[in-house]
Amino acid sequence: MSCDQTYPGIVDDVVELIESVRPHRRVFQVMAPGAVVVQSNWVHWPCLFPQHGPGRKHERAIMLEDWQRVVVEAYPAAFLCGLFHSDGCRVRNWATRLVAGRKKRYDYPRWQFVNASTDIRETCCWALDLVDVTWRQSSTRTISVSTRAGVARLDELIGQKS
Repeated sequence: MSCDQTYPGIVDDVVELIESVRPHRRVFQVMAPGAVVVQSNWVHWPCLFPQHGPGRKHERAIMLEDWQRVVVEAYPAAFLCGLFHSDGCRVRNWATRLVAGRKKRYDYPRWQFVNASTDIRETCCWALDLVDVTWRQSSTRTISVSTRAGVARLDELIGQKS
């Protein structure tokens, strides 16, 4: 798995997760420009991640197996954390509105998840529904969580990238 070297906490989380699945096996960290590639060789990784395959993710079906759906339903926060830490961000958004004849600026936090794969975006939305977080598709590839309650809930479930 390629991880952004800017977030060593995420790299540590990936290493810890792989070690928990494959105890007593070596986990390698290979440096690449701007990234840390975390890897562990095992013939059964495709059994755990049958969605992996040749070609671009957005050009092929990416569906959860029934057993994977059961796991996500039991641990939606962990699933969302993985999605948002890989393809998401928390940003400060702003908008202007005319109030009593004067332009007023509003700043507010927002979570965004961006992915070219319709299947992956739909899976993200399904998981957000599981934890009662209101979302909307703000552009072709972007899912946004902008309500105060939704942002607070994701802050609680996911936390900041580190």
